[in-house]
Amino acid sequence: MLFNTAIDPGLVVRDPAATLAELRQHPQWCDSRERWVFGYASLIWRPEFEAAEHRPALLRGWHRALRMRSRINRGTAKQPGLVFALLPGGACRGVVYRLRPDHADEEIERLWAREMPTGVYDARLLSCRTAQGNVTALAFTLSRRSASCLPRLPDEPMLHILRHACGRYGTTLDYLARTAQALREQGLRDREVERLMRLAADHDLL
Repeated sequence: MLFNTAIDPGLVVRDPAATLAELRQHPQWCDSRERWVFGYASLIWRPEFEAAEHRPALLRGWHRALRMRSRINRGTAKQPGLVFALLPGGACRGVVYRLRPDHADEEIERLWAREMPTGVYDARLLSCRTAQGNVTALAFTLSRRSASCLPRLPDEPMLHILRHACGRYGTTLDYLARTAQALREQGLRDREVERLMRLAADHDLL
């Protein structure tokens, strides 16, 4: 059965430690013998944890979108960049990772520190389809009402960001290109990612 109630719903930013405690107490997480995490962007090409296994997966009801404002990692306050987020609607092909049972608690703490330092995401347990069957995986989603969620940008503003936005981990353009490469290597198609890569190439950014 699909479980898609946000662990941290709404617009109120909460203490990341509290939301992690809620996850650990949730029956679908604490009672499960297998802990899975869904990766849709940088978690595919930089997971930063050792997984017992990983599989291509399809997540329905959510899609990957380059619409989350980044003022630190891929941009600055003066020139915000963008990173991918999971937004409601459509479907997303990504990768699910099964955490090693003996290191799951340690790995989830590291993952939480990376993904949830400001509490901007809604952490959800979602059903993901794989060739070996469905698994329930932790996914970091973004509300369309979040102040960090931008509307779909026309090409010119997007090109400006791809040309100029750069943060502590590099440029928005590099982030897009790495995600596109990781998806290709996994045999996963995303038409919007491919369109953005063509847009960048057509304007000599790649």
